Amino acid sequence: MANRPIDPTPCEDDDRDAPIPPGVDLPRIERAVREILIAVGEDPDREGLRKTPSRVARSYAELLAGLRDDPRSHLRTVFTERYDEVVLLRDIEFHSLCEHHLLPFTGKAHVAYLPDGKVVGLSKLARLVEGFARRPQVQERLTTQIADALMNELSPQGAACVIEATHTCMTIRGVKKPGSLMVTSALRGVFKDNSASRAEILALMHADHGPS
Repeated sequence: MANRPIDPTPCEDDDRDAPIPPGVDLPRIERAVREILIAVGEDPDREGLRKTPSRVARSYAELLAGLRDDPRSHLRTVFTERYDEVVLLRDIEFHSLCEHHLLPFTGKAHVAYLPDGKVVGLSKLARLVEGFARRPQVQERLTTQIADALMNELSPQGAACVIEATHTCMTIRGVKKPGSLMVTSALRGVFKDNSASRAEILALMHADHGPS
């Protein structure tokens, strides 16, 4: 049976057409990745690694695109409404890079606010999370940045953000505890100052999602 060429793995070049944010120095990243490979004892010129520096550079450009984005800008297109009940968007999936090890952490954000005359489209809440996540981050800061942006841009009666995430910097290295989940919260306005409002929003965020 004749030997057939091995098909490339799906992840090899699936980012070739991804736009590169302005200001990202791809050649510099590629040189740095090449040096890392040499430093750990690898041969960056062998077939499987030949294009790795380029792939890594493009991956970082995509994963860190939020550095050149002002996530708060997504909250500046508002609608005047008399709606004065909780607005909650749960289970916003995100991917970020731990700034301590540059390893991914992934999870879900639950974002809410209690309007005081101004509301935004739900997609803007997801874009807000995405913008703050796509940069070197720590989960605690990510959580507070989202809640503070809601308060500063929408001037609501209250804002809240709860994030649940898994950090590969502690699941695949170090203490190696797969399955561990970090939970952080940031409560502002009535969600922080009023115990009934706080209990209501936390209950809504953690309510049963129903049958799968």
